[in-house]
This record gives sequence, structure tokens and C-alpha cells, in this order.
Amino acid sequence: MYQIGTASADITSFFKGVGMMGYGQYHQKVQEKETDLFARTFVFRDPESGKKVAFVNAEIAFITLSVKSEVVKRLHEKHGALDYTDANVMLTAQHTHSAPGGYSYYAFFNFSIPGFVPEVFNTIVDGIVKSIVEADSNLADANISIGKGTFPPEQEVAFNRSLPAYNANPGVDQYTEKDCHLALDREMTLLRIDKTDGEALGALNWFGVHTTTVGNDRFKICSDNKGYASQFFEDSIDSPNFQAVFAQSPCADIMPNFIWEGKRKKMRGKFEDDYESARYNGNLQYEKAKEIYEGLSNATPLATGGIDYGLMYVDLSDVLVDDQFIPNANDKKGKEVKTGHACMGVAFFQGTVDGRGIPASLGKVVSLLTNAVRLSHRMKSRNSSDQKWKEIEQMYETQGVKDILVETGAEKILGVKNLNKLGPISVVDPSFKVLKQHYNKGAISGKPWTPQILPLQIFIIGEIAIVGIPAEISYIGGKRLKKTISEVLANRGVTEVIISPYANAYSGYITTYEEYQLQCYEGGHTVFGQWTHAAYQTKFQLLAKEMLKPAGERELDTSTKPLEFSKDELAQRSFPTPLN
Repeated sequence: MYQIGTASADITSFFKGVGMMGYGQYHQKVQEKETDLFARTFVFRDPESGKKVAFVNAEIAFITLSVKSEVVKRLHEKHGALDYTDANVMLTAQHTHSAPGGYSYYAFFNFSIPGFVPEVFNTIVDGIVKSIVEADSNLADANISIGKGTFPPEQEVAFNRSLPAYNANPGVDQYTEKDCHLALDREMTLLRIDKTDGEALGALNWFGVHTTTVGNDRFKICSDNKGYASQFFEDSIDSPNFQAVFAQSPCADIMPNFIWEGKRKKMRGKFEDDYESARYNGNLQYEKAKEIYEGLSNATPLATGGIDYGLMYVDLSDVLVDDQFIPNANDKKGKEVKTGHACMGVAFFQGTVDGRGIPASLGKVVSLLTNAVRLSHRMKSRNSSDQKWKEIEQMYETQGVKDILVETGAEKILGVKNLNKLGPISVVDPSFKVLKQHYNKGAISGKPWTPQILPLQIFIIGEIAIVGIPAEISYIGGKRLKKTISEVLANRGVTEVIISPYANAYSGYITTYEEYQLQCYEGGHTVFGQWTHAAYQTKFQLLAKEMLKPAGERELDTSTKPLEFSKDELAQRSFPTPLN
């Protein structure tokens, strides 16, 4: 038996003219509201040890370091007796692309908004804090049961959008576009939570599919497919505290869209009306969740195995990768394999079939420019003993086949730090115009444009481990990472490892090494280079091994911390919310 509390709070930030976060499209500004947005919280407490954890799922694109740090700060300052810390709070997002942005301290995520929006930031933080505090106040004796269910092949719920990359993985079944619905994990994992007196408390499930049914040419705030699924489930249960969370599992290459719409030049869902398609997809997820939930009505609850948690920050731009995670490691003997500073490729800016970016013709021109820069740099680096050129050579080694357009870790575009030398870069993307304006004000100099020091986190609730990933990871990438962690945590009785992405921060994508070589959209946004996935395996294996030890004996790095931003820095690149 555990003590479990649930709650939700409204985090809708309806300000017309504020950019939406997810597609990164400058034209996609809030105009109307289709649904409200919520943060839902589950607090789990072990009555014997007193240890507890708070798992939050928010209806936004992703969690940022700024949101996580401010939530923990306010919990400490205003609700210190509740004893919440960075380590026992996990914030996740269900990844809707139709919610307002502007809540990151890192500049790159705000260029399309355009800027940091304090009102959006505070609405999200206030709602999350409120939901955690209320869930804690609702703690009651409760049981957990776990179940799984699989979507049958004919259900139009999820599709692989980067099939060539998926097929590049060794050992996978090879699929064609007509059966791309099979190149993914069609299984949903669900926790059913009931008070010991029989009252229904909640359902918490994980299934991987992008929350992108609503396209980037739609301008209403909407929680998309997973938001509708939560609403449908909660409406079906007659219980005042019941919460239904539809969280993500590995879904970087998985979309809900499957019909090509020529006039919009994108894939769409079941219906021409995106919101109707979102409800359709959400209903499929709801029905599967309800089926699993009802099947657990007489299940034996999980035995109480205590609660534990671990957190460490890692500089992902400088990870020495363990040989066991390197394909063809024998070919790398004598050479260190490392990650590098964050870089974004042309493939990222071109978008995907369910959210187009720059035109393919422009992408080819930009790729030619990046290759010209690469050739020039490599010629100079090979004829120079200067440390700067050695670092540039290492960057190209690390980033491999990527056509590097933006080095967010080094504050460069096309290898140039002085953005005024680039001419009309807004032709590539209008957001670059905002970037240049901020640059000329001195508002984005001196710190990376995207985070490089990131949190890795594990919650253990009895025999279940929830792994918080600060990125979006591909299906096969998640499968491999889960295996790495499971092999370690099995030694302390963990039988179920759940990968929970979009957690605590956001740093782009994680593809496998093989997927990266294809440079589809996801590979172009795997920012730390071709060894990014191996770096996560290296560090998560370390964290899992430390969690085999008693808490007081764990040797986790506590000195590595995220960068801090001053109020003056944020003020220089803030975007005042327009009057509604």
C-alpha cells in the first residue's frame, strides 16, 4: 500500500499574438482557444520511509529548465514543509504543438514566439505548483496495479514518419510506407490507482505518438489528441479527484497523421478538420486506456517496495562514451568517442511530413553553403596548430554527416559568430530576423542558445522505474535505452522500466547512431552529434548503478549545474504580451 494524491490545475495562457511552441513556425500565433490546458499531478508516498515523489504531466510542448527550477524554488519558499526538491519532482509534458511558447530562458526556443513571455511562464509555473500542493494535501491510502494493452494494426493511431531511418537499424523488420504503422511500439502501459476504500483516484499511462494532429497552420490553443483522451477518460469516471494522464513514451519518429493533403503539403489525420482528427485519435487512446483500466478491476495490487529517486546533471556536450555503446567499437580503438557542443542541421529546419519547414529547394541551397563552410574549415584546421581549429575539426568528427547550419552551443550560424556578416539570413527562416535583433542588442551573447547541461532522473516506485529524459527519443532509441537501464535495475527488483520523455528540460532529439546517418528531421535535431544516444546510455547506466547503492553511499556529480540567467538578460529579449 502507498499513499497517493492527485490534482490538476489550469495552465492556459491565452494571449493573442504569442507564438505557439512545437513547430517553431514564426507565423503560428495564438488567435483563439479550442481547449483549456492543464497540469495533472500524481504524488506517491511510502508511509514507512516517508519518501515521496511528484510526477507531473503538463499540456505544453515540453518542460524547460527554467520551469523546473522555478517550480522547485516556489515549492521550497512557499511550501517548504512539504519537502519537495529538484530530485523528487519530475515534470513532463504531453507535447502538444498548439500551446503558447516563450517559457524558456534559452534564446533559441523563443525566436519564433518572439521572445521570453513572463506571463506564459508564470501561468505554467503557478499551475504546476498548485497541482503539486493540492495533490499532496489529498494523500490517501491507495493501491497501484499495472497493465498493458496493444492497439490492433487496423487502428489508425500512430505511424512512423521517418521510415528510412528506422529501417537503418540492425535487426529490425523492414517496412514500407504502406505498413509504417507497424514500425513502432503499439503497446500502452497503464497504472491504475484506487483508494483502499475503493474510490477511483486515477489512471496514468504511457504511449508514444506525437501530439501533432493539429497542424502548424491552425491558430487555436488546443491540448490535441492526448488532451482529448484525458478529457474523455475523466468525464467517464464519477470521482472528484480522478485524474487521467496520457503521457508520452518514445515517439520522436512517430506521428498521428496518415493522409497526404496536397493543398496543405502535409500529412493530416482522419478528417479534414484537424480538431476532429485530434478528437478521433484521442478517443482511440482513451478507449485503449479504459480497456486496460477496466481489465485491472480485480488485479492484485503491486506489493509495496518503497520509493526511491535519483537525479544528476550532465554536460551532454562533453561526454566520453563507453565503448560498449559504440557500434563497431573495435574500429575506434585508440580514439576517444565524445559528444560535442549543440549543433542543428539543415534537415531539422526542413521539418517533417506532418509539419513542413523551409522549402526543399532552399534546403538544398543551404546544404551547399554548409558544405562549403565545412570544406573551408577543415582545410584550415588541418594546416593549423591553433587550438580553435582543433576544436572545429573535433566538431565535424562528432557531428558526422550532419549539414551544420546553427551551432547553438557556440552561438554561430554557418560557422560565423558575428551575425551581421551573414546578410539577409531571415530568408532561411523569419525567426532568424528576431535572432539578429537580439544579437545586435547584446541580448544573446555569452551563453549557449540551447541547454547543454541537462538533468537525468529516475523514480522507483516499488518494482516500477520511471526514467525522465530531457529530450524526445526515437522508438528504437528508447527500446535500447530501456534495455540498458533494465539490466541494471533488475538487480534491485525493478521489473518494469518506463521511458518518460519531455522531462525536466528539453534539448531536441535522440536518435540511434544508425538513424542519425540518414539525417532525417530527427537526426538533424540530435544536437550533440552522432554519439548522442550512446552518451545517454553511458550516463543513465551510471545513474542506475548508483541507485543500487544505499542513498547515503551514492557517488553522483553534484557540482555540475545548469546555467543561470539574470533578470536583465531576460528583460532584453522578452516579448510583451499583446492585449487580448
